[in-house]
Amino acid sequence: MDRYSRAIASISKLTDLDQLRNFRNNALSEGATEVADAAFKRLVSLCPSEAPGSIEHDFWSTIHAFEELLREERGKTVRLSRTRQKISRVGVIQTLIDFAKNKTPTDGFLMLIERGLPELTGEALILKHKDVFEYDVQQAATQRLEAAAVNIEELIYSFKSALALESATNSSLGRT
Repeated sequence: MDRYSRAIASISKLTDLDQLRNFRNNALSEGATEVADAAFKRLVSLCPSEAPGSIEHDFWSTIHAFEELLREERGKTVRLSRTRQKISRVGVIQTLIDFAKNKTPTDGFLMLIERGLPELTGEALILKHKDVFEYDVQQAATQRLEAAAVNIEELIYSFKSALALESATNSSLGRT
């Protein structure tokens, strides 16, 4: 197992957000983007309190991802106040629908795409949880992702791979 593989294996067990941020920062300073990405994805997956695998958990992971990127960029904690207020008013599902149907992409979408994290966009969540959304919403999400040069087949495959890995991990740990 090489150095990065050990680091990534270690990251998968961490639950302390500050340790994950330190891992990410150290990896970025060493040019180990694979390690930095693993730390970032683990960090944003731990933030939501909702049940893992649910659309709500995935949505809040997206919100936390954008807030974390803004935190890194600005050097201070940033909360998406307007988005959080909208969620309180209309809920997660309607917020995602509005993201997809809006004529222009959100700043979060653009920032996540720019950083190579299309799987964390609201539009990607619509495709991941397509049974929740009507066809026209799925189409709007697909068109937005395709316009950003995201390979939809690879994106869907990454969802299935992550789900299989999560299922295998839970099985080996005796979870259902």
